[in-house]
Amino acid sequence: MKRRKMLAAAALAMAATLPLTACGSGGDETESGPVELTVAVWSLASTPEFQTLFDAFHQANPDITVKPVDILAADYPTKVTTMLAGGDTTDVITMKTLADYVRFAGRGQLKDLTAAATSAEGGKLAGLDQYKQDGDKYYALPYRQDFWVLYYNKKIFDAAGQPYPTNLTWDQYVELAKKLTSGTGEKKVYGAYQHTWRSIVQAISAAQTGGDQLGGDYKFFADQYKTALALQEAGATLDFGTAVTQKTGYASMFESGKTAMLPMGTWYIAKILSEKKKGTTDADWAIAPMPQRPGATGVTTFGAPTAFAVNKKAKHAAAAQKFVEFASSLAGAKAITGIGVVPAYQSDEIRQQYFTLPGMPTDDLSKKAFAPEKVNPEMPVSDKTAKIDTILNEEHQLIMTKQKAIEDAIKEMESRVKSEVN
Repeated sequence: MKRRKMLAAAALAMAATLPLTACGSGGDETESGPVELTVAVWSLASTPEFQTLFDAFHQANPDITVKPVDILAADYPTKVTTMLAGGDTTDVITMKTLADYVRFAGRGQLKDLTAAATSAEGGKLAGLDQYKQDGDKYYALPYRQDFWVLYYNKKIFDAAGQPYPTNLTWDQYVELAKKLTSGTGEKKVYGAYQHTWRSIVQAISAAQTGGDQLGGDYKFFADQYKTALALQEAGATLDFGTAVTQKTGYASMFESGKTAMLPMGTWYIAKILSEKKKGTTDADWAIAPMPQRPGATGVTTFGAPTAFAVNKKAKHAAAAQKFVEFASSLAGAKAITGIGVVPAYQSDEIRQQYFTLPGMPTDDLSKKAFAPEKVNPEMPVSDKTAKIDTILNEEHQLIMTKQKAIEDAIKEMESRVKSEVN
């Protein structure tokens, strides 16, 4: 009798500890009933993909309601860094940049998602390799994969009697931009608009030459800077200094018919489809592959994935992982494809769905642009990325405002990376 009482007591003690063991550092494996899942995002009102995914996930999982933690885009990296360092229990963290991801994963702040990443479904995710850490571990799953294409306004091309931009080299791109430029003052239409980000020069150069933006040797930037300055000197693009001073938006330039060509990421497709639907732009648009270097075979461009991760201290860890896996699945891909966002999940079904969207161009050139042979990372990721990015951006601005010659600025990049980083 005494032995039975001891065994019963032991069993009760074990039962009492089971929920704690299952939950670990805040998990919810044993939780039942309705769950309110918190997801950290940025600029919710102007980033419709988030609510689209939340609604689709809730429809598939009625017992889980998603509560967004909305943060200003400019404040997002700093805010999330502070949250995680302070032990915040927000369940899902959107990885805005790969640099943020590497930092959070390296600090042990994200849940291991290797099993999902290495599954058959994980093999269909474009950009997944960029989340590999510690040799073979994954702490996030990409749900979208953007890459750069060349947007163009068919009305402006037709009015100028120019053929659409098929298989352009960078030199041909410059010459075509000159031919498409017309008017003066407020009525001027530029042949191209090169936005102020350094990516349009440095990232595409690295992608198409095989150059390493972290390596400390930046001579491979030279040709692309010559292209950018040639456009500017010909008056075929808005002056860099003016664009910075006036805080010119690439969308406003294209949607108002102020530029014939716009190199930009595929994220812009969702916005222009929305603006066309609302009737706020009459741009007759399509996309073409990014211009290539002479002699290139196939289309090489650059891009970056965006992912969701589970907070290591998530209050609802199981539900959080369920959401992350949903967002990167075929179901999640279908949801965001429906609003023009390019998903990481790759399949013929998704590509076909994309080109049936109302307002989406369906010509062969646009379809070719949507299937580049190679998408290289916009910026390699390491513990040096943030510092090197700052240096490259500062020197980029000096080149584009003609405060430094290309060769001098490149030497300065190399010198500063060597002395300040390496």
